[in-house]
Amino acid sequence: MAGQKTGEGRAKNDIDVIVLGSGAAALTAAVTAHEYGARVAVFEKSDKIGGTSAWSGGQIWIPNHPHMAKGRTDSREEALAYLSALSHGMIDPAMAETFVDTGADMIRFLEARTPVQFYSIPDFPDYHSEFPGAKRTGGRTLGCPPFPYQELGDWSDRMEASPYYPDYTMTVGETTLGQPVPQPASAEVKAQRRAVDARGMGAALVGRLMKACLDRGIEPQTRKRAIELIMDGAAVAGVRFEDGSTAHAPNVVIATGGFEWNKDLVRAFTRGPMTHPVSVPTNSGDGLKMAMRVGAMLGNMREAWWMPVIEVPTDLNSMGRQLFTYERTMPGGLMVNRKGKRFTNEASNYNAFGAAFHEQDVSAFTYANLPCWFIFNAAFYGTYPFLVGGLTDNFEAGSTPPQWVPGAPTLRALAERVGIDPDGLEKTVARFNHHAEQANDPDFQRGEANNDLWWGDPRWRGDKRATLGPLGDGPYYAIEVKSGALGTKGGPLTDTRSRVLDVDGAVIEGLYCAGNAMASPMGMTYGGAGGTLGPAMVFGYLAGKDAGGRSGGMTG
Repeated sequence: MAGQKTGEGRAKNDIDVIVLGSGAAALTAAVTAHEYGARVAVFEKSDKIGGTSAWSGGQIWIPNHPHMAKGRTDSREEALAYLSALSHGMIDPAMAETFVDTGADMIRFLEARTPVQFYSIPDFPDYHSEFPGAKRTGGRTLGCPPFPYQELGDWSDRMEASPYYPDYTMTVGETTLGQPVPQPASAEVKAQRRAVDARGMGAALVGRLMKACLDRGIEPQTRKRAIELIMDGAAVAGVRFEDGSTAHAPNVVIATGGFEWNKDLVRAFTRGPMTHPVSVPTNSGDGLKMAMRVGAMLGNMREAWWMPVIEVPTDLNSMGRQLFTYERTMPGGLMVNRKGKRFTNEASNYNAFGAAFHEQDVSAFTYANLPCWFIFNAAFYGTYPFLVGGLTDNFEAGSTPPQWVPGAPTLRALAERVGIDPDGLEKTVARFNHHAEQANDPDFQRGEANNDLWWGDPRWRGDKRATLGPLGDGPYYAIEVKSGALGTKGGPLTDTRSRVLDVDGAVIEGLYCAGNAMASPMGMTYGGAGGTLGPAMVFGYLAGKDAGGRSGGMTG
């Protein structure tokens, strides 16, 4: 195998386990390896800790967990039936079983030994809740309580902060990521949080994991980009960094995130266009390339955690991009392609949009639904003003769209302004309005799935009118929707202990992978809210457990 060789031998190592990355998967692996007796070092490419996990809602999707709300039940059989129904043959049954069987253990382990705590979000339905084994009324999604960052000391200023929800005190239920119409905390509660620098969402999860590391004397080294694995024969022996330095250990956990910011890798591997990643820009496939150089088999490379995205001015957020989630589900809006035609259920879960964006027009040899636009009117925006930089306090009724959003007094004028077929748009809106007035969508069944009804206007919760309503009168507006992703989900293929496999199916001794750097055990699917972080933490836990177990016995 290729890779930097060493003859130093393992007895001279001061480290047992090297963890590359500092997101939820990486920090879970680090804490677990330490608890299993290993000396652990964490290296992070960025100058900040937390990766995309810190930018997320901080929810995890774990079936059959120990915090199921009263009156709700789950089982191994139901969870596996659900994943199997969604798999399209892309989910390895052994990996699915490992995920389902280990999730509850991971939660108990962290809650017993670290500041990491979870609570059930009982009403959030699984994203495909009409499938066998799904939870139609929720229960598998867990949240993490706000964490006082003052407990991190000087590290509090070295943690990633989400550009999408800049009010760090918020919990996920107080944002459009967790509730279609947020439920802001009272001024008193926010003041209490600010007094101790308590941060919610992904910041809470990563902050708690970071505190667990610091409690164990594990201080991540930042600005340390790993570029090459050091090999001792066929076994891992350490890592070489971009600055020329090295670290030696018989176990390396790659948890460096995906490759969505590497245009060459995206073009080479993903199944369709993905032009607007919304993750941390350091996710450029470093871990993937290191593993490839030593002969790792790859899996799930064409897939990503797809997300519709809109471009916004950087004064709304520093990325100039906004997740396009709840606004699509509200009554009175619709999405169309350049022909002015609807092409999907606008209220479906964001990951499912990947398939709609990748549909090809085989005659024109173009992507049929790119570019596309979300069409709405002034009344819609006055009720659901979504271009407010993620700040729930700015959700004011009667708002008008900002000047940079294209608008026109008529549909035809709007179509001509942005490049949509005017006749097609007028026909589509007329048909949509006719059926929406009857709370019906014969074309794409919008409003028939539990997911649609949960995300729609809560004043009509459980009724099709929560998401279906006619467009109404002008003026009209159009905002272009891009094909984005929370991250890619392909990488080195692993076994059920998170050990990386080579092209012949043999274990590469000492090499592990977790999170978006690994071949996701979820295949092409997204089970429910937290479906990215849940598997990331479970397989990070398994990596740490196995790597730590190679170094010493369980502590505590």
